[in-house]
Amino acid sequence: MKNLKLVIWAVIVLVVVWLGYRFWSQSSEKTVSPDTTAIGFMGPLSGDAAAYGEPYRRMIELAVEEVNNEGGIDGKFLEVIYEDSKCNGKDGANAAQKLINVDKVRVIIGPFCSSESLAAIPVAEAAAVALLSPGASSPDLTGKSRFFSRNYPSDATQGKVLAEAANQRGWKKVAVLQEQSDYPLGIYKAFSENFEKLGGTVVKEEFPTNTTDFRSLLTKLKAEKPDALLIDPQTPANGERSLKQLSDLKWKPALMINDAVAGDPKTIENNKDILEGALAAEFGVDPENPKFQHAIQTYKDKYGEEPPFQSYAQTEYDAVFLVRDALLAVGYDGAAVADWYRTVVDWEGASGLTTIGSDGDRVGGHVLKIVKNGKVEVLK
Repeated sequence: MKNLKLVIWAVIVLVVVWLGYRFWSQSSEKTVSPDTTAIGFMGPLSGDAAAYGEPYRRMIELAVEEVNNEGGIDGKFLEVIYEDSKCNGKDGANAAQKLINVDKVRVIIGPFCSSESLAAIPVAEAAAVALLSPGASSPDLTGKSRFFSRNYPSDATQGKVLAEAANQRGWKKVAVLQEQSDYPLGIYKAFSENFEKLGGTVVKEEFPTNTTDFRSLLTKLKAEKPDALLIDPQTPANGERSLKQLSDLKWKPALMINDAVAGDPKTIENNKDILEGALAAEFGVDPENPKFQHAIQTYKDKYGEEPPFQSYAQTEYDAVFLVRDALLAVGYDGAAVADWYRTVVDWEGASGLTTIGSDGDRVGGHVLKIVKNGKVEVLK
């Protein structure tokens, strides 16, 4: 009798565990309403790179709300499933796997970072899912896959603009402090290749993403007696840390900064003394463009402040409307959407006229800027 009771209790426990697992597994999967069209979002929502990712998420939400207020996609609301891809390859691949294999999306806005994109592309290719990045800029992404396009330009032009500016100032040797990540590496490669073609010399020190002490690296670069120093991090946080320690060392070289630093108003304001006169190359914005004005004002009305990294904000806003137009044109088919992106010519958006070439890259590039009085402005 005692053994029978034990068996009965064991069966009850197994049934409860099985029912609990079924409930959890079903509730953990995203349920998409038949009255919606679901797309994915990939971007860094945690860590230092959330400085990009959170404004990115907000801008996507605002643009999606506008699309839905205008009727959605053939009467269906556009729904976004958000995944934190954390600006690295491992989490980028995991986020892509989840969106594609669990949520069954066929179209993804993102990834945002270059490392995420390089890792997500094979996953998207295997499932014929279209990726559209409003921020990934590594030159290594050019022509990488039929299923990857971007409405933000390649950093090949950022590096070229900075190299030409350095040469025009008569600088013969430039030191580079570069984070070990795909985006800053792309800038470094483009800069060094162009600067060396112009007769210059480049010396470099690299640092892992989790570095907090840059003093030994900066001391090594200072010993090279360069004419200028290029600060080339993945995120504004590492840019600000390196600038503070540069100031602590009382080294005051001519400076260049990448657009991770130049695009963050707080970093520029907090370090305006050491950054006065620093050169940068950014994808420009047109403050007279009514669509750009609308996007920035909508963000400000919602969140009480203008978005940082406005060169990204404009392409993030545009990405939602490019997806809308693609879905209206060719339907919810990843391969068809991916091919449609590469037919875009002079599409009007907040970032101006967008043309995407057969290699998946936005046509156009960066402009030279300078830091003055805690602000970044076009160098005329």
